[in-house]
Amino acid sequence: MLKINEIFLSIQGEGLYMGRPTVFVRLTGCNLRCRWCDTEYAFEEGEDMTKENVLTRIENYGIKEVCITGGEPMLQDEVIGLMFRLIDRGYHIVLETNGSIGLEDVPAEENVSIAMDIKCPSSGMADRMLFSNIELLGPGDFLKFVIVDEEDYEYAMDILDTYQPECEAVFTPVGGADLKWLAEKIIEDGARDIRVLPQLHKIIWGIERSR
Repeated sequence: MLKINEIFLSIQGEGLYMGRPTVFVRLTGCNLRCRWCDTEYAFEEGEDMTKENVLTRIENYGIKEVCITGGEPMLQDEVIGLMFRLIDRGYHIVLETNGSIGLEDVPAEENVSIAMDIKCPSSGMADRMLFSNIELLGPGDFLKFVIVDEEDYEYAMDILDTYQPECEAVFTPVGGADLKWLAEKIIEDGARDIRVLPQLHKIIWGIERSR
């Protein structure tokens, strides 16, 4: 069984797959409490569902792009079994994870992409990161940094310099829309393999719940 907060069809609003129609499977529960969290309703709310029930709901949308998110999906062991079933049925999966739980069991398959947060100081959760996860990420994955201010920016740069990830890095301003200062800072610092991206769903629908 999985505890599911919601399943819905929307547009991927973040990261390398931004803009793709995607079925979102939001799992209940999170082990972090970021100051700027926009999905606090997923901490507790949800219903128990079998993996087959979840798969049926996904298949009804007729979309082969699935984002498994939360909360923190890696808190529920059964999420790995769900991912393998989705792989067997030809889905592309984006696993959104907060970076604080080991990712060793995530299927190392071409159609699985890990979107891993690195929590910056403004979140209040920077000390909860499991940096060994970075070694597990490859070219199809990406690190996401939500940036509030110069302190967050410098922290993010230090992490990239220290760990030299093989995957791409995405910098997103908190709230998702105020890109100018962050883009100008990246340009000022010289060319780097960093994408500065908004949160597309917030531009489209504002700060409404989840979509």
